[in-house]
Amino acid sequence: MTKEGALSGLVVLDLTRVLAGPYCTMLLADMGASVIKLEEPLKGDDTRQFAPRKNGESVYYININRNKKGITLNLKNEEARKLFLKMVKKADVVVENYRPGTMEKFGLGYESLKEVNPGIIYAGISGFGHTGRYKDRPGYDIIAQAMSGLMST
Repeated sequence: MTKEGALSGLVVLDLTRVLAGPYCTMLLADMGASVIKLEEPLKGDDTRQFAPRKNGESVYYININRNKKGITLNLKNEEARKLFLKMVKKADVVVENYRPGTMEKFGLGYESLKEVNPGIIYAGISGFGHTGRYKDRPGYDIIAQAMSGLMST
């Protein structure tokens, strides 16, 4: 379903999972962007397993990934990486929330993607940023609450 909106015509490749990334790309899709969610084969987004379920599917997953198209792609596979790069040629935005350095390990970091598409916008979401002493730590809401002292209130 093509949705008209402020971002109609924009193509977004969504390599995100759980909340921050999927929520970001959900908002882009809600505003009319064509969002293609790429998931790991056989596993997919972790939230596919979250309760509650309706008709065998996670309500959480369905809600946070509304208005998106989806495919599976194993970026550990060379052929899949080549296919992804073909998709990047036609895309406007890539959004990922892997641990810092993961896309570079696949040979698909920003520097590589801009060679394929110089106009690509690359958004890398990380709980603690891509540099600094906590960069390799996972970042979830409950961790932010605990580290900030919010949980003590």
